[in-house]
Amino acid sequence: MNIPASAFRERTVTTADGLSLYVRDYGDPKSTATPVLCLSGLTRNSRDFHAFATRLAPQRRVLAMDYRGRGKSAYDPVVTNYRPDVYANDAITVAADSGIERVVLVGTSLGGIVTMVLAALKPGFMTGAVLNDIGPEIPAEAAARIGSYTGVKVQVASMDDAVKSVKERYASAYPGLPDARWRAIAEDVFTRDPDGTFRPAYDLGIAKAFAETGRPAAADMWPLFLALKDIPVLAIRGALSDVLTAETFDKMQAAKADLMRVTVPDRGHIPLLDEPECLAAFDTFFRRV
Repeated sequence: MNIPASAFRERTVTTADGLSLYVRDYGDPKSTATPVLCLSGLTRNSRDFHAFATRLAPQRRVLAMDYRGRGKSAYDPVVTNYRPDVYANDAITVAADSGIERVVLVGTSLGGIVTMVLAALKPGFMTGAVLNDIGPEIPAEAAARIGSYTGVKVQVASMDDAVKSVKERYASAYPGLPDARWRAIAEDVFTRDPDGTFRPAYDLGIAKAFAETGRPAAADMWPLFLALKDIPVLAIRGALSDVLTAETFDKMQAAKADLMRVTVPDRGHIPLLDEPECLAAFDTFFRRV
């Protein structure tokens, strides 16, 4: 996706253990509205949130960070550091470095897990949260599907080949998606190496950490979800998702009566956040927070 540099400010933040994290900073830092911090999925990065951030930036500041091992952030030589509690502490570091004490968190997939961890780890840090296609239960089959392609080396000769690769992997999640949107996803997901070839923009060591530290399907995340009980939460589900099932979505509503929910038709894991259903929900939700 061709993005004008003027749309955001680029910064790096150093973690407690010395890694450099890349951050995109949108909007007016002096805005009185609570800032938003965006957290991406397992193998994704800050680019996923560009359209979302530019739409919200006239009203409030928006930060989008690359986790360690993703995008333009440094890769961690200790792969077992690729886990939600470390990402949560990195998010706190990014916020502090940005002069931010409280945030609205927007978490997609893994980012939603990190959001729930932060609710338990640092009460009072967030004034609201958006959980994009993630909940406190993940079917083992869905976790296995994600694990089956995470860490698999993909190196292609052209961006056209990258688009083809993305289509093959995610076709069932996005029926009827226009070709231009597929290309935009590929440009967000892939990076160009010095030799001119393209590969997914993340450290393949993430897959080893995913296997060694335990898959989220095996964890009891209900206590983490319940840590969100006192703040506004918008939960988004793709109608075709295998990661956030309709049954779990209903259980989340039962556990948190004030949960705001939206289901996005013709989307699996994950909704892209530019769907009309998402945009309408954002307009309502961000007026609340």
